[in-house]
Amino acid sequence: MKIVAISGSNVGSKTRTAIDATLSIAREKYPDAELTLLDLAEYEMVFSDGRNYWEYDGDTKFVTETIMAADAIIIGTPVFQAAIPATLKNIFDLLPVNAFRDKVVSILVTAGTAKHYLMAEQQLKPILSYMKAHIVPAYVYIEEKDFHRKEIVNDDILFRMQRLVEDTVLLVQAYSSIRKAKDAEYDF
Repeated sequence: MKIVAISGSNVGSKTRTAIDATLSIAREKYPDAELTLLDLAEYEMVFSDGRNYWEYDGDTKFVTETIMAADAIIIGTPVFQAAIPATLKNIFDLLPVNAFRDKVVSILVTAGTAKHYLMAEQQLKPILSYMKAHIVPAYVYIEEKDFHRKEIVNDDILFRMQRLVEDTVLLVQAYSSIRKAKDAEYDF
């Protein structure tokens, strides 16, 4: 199983801290899973200009092809101006409409306060749904107060991250079984 974790901003450290903690949980619980981190701060991405994702070069091509090859995607995003950052939105613009078909996508949100907890519901989930993702219903929302010195200190958040990883893997397995059963119905 290929799981890609995206740290969806090119600034700040909290989202990367949350993604790193999530990947650590996934490595421990699912050692056979192939885990890949895409920290958008580490790549030189170009803005989408309408081409197919495989027509880009360099980091843009690598990032989009890595996402397209995944079975599951864990998206980590901060809240900027009550919205997702432009770097993450650009990823969605670079990919085709059906990019997340047959993929499970789960969400981690980092924010300064609880004020924007519905950003994932009102902005991110509709985009993912439009792109045909199987979305893990419960996401993890992490506030400023849950961090101390670039570490997550709230045990409830860590527990919810464990649950998010479990739910992501279980949904991949469930949808894979469903697809196999549907494919077996055909006699060719």
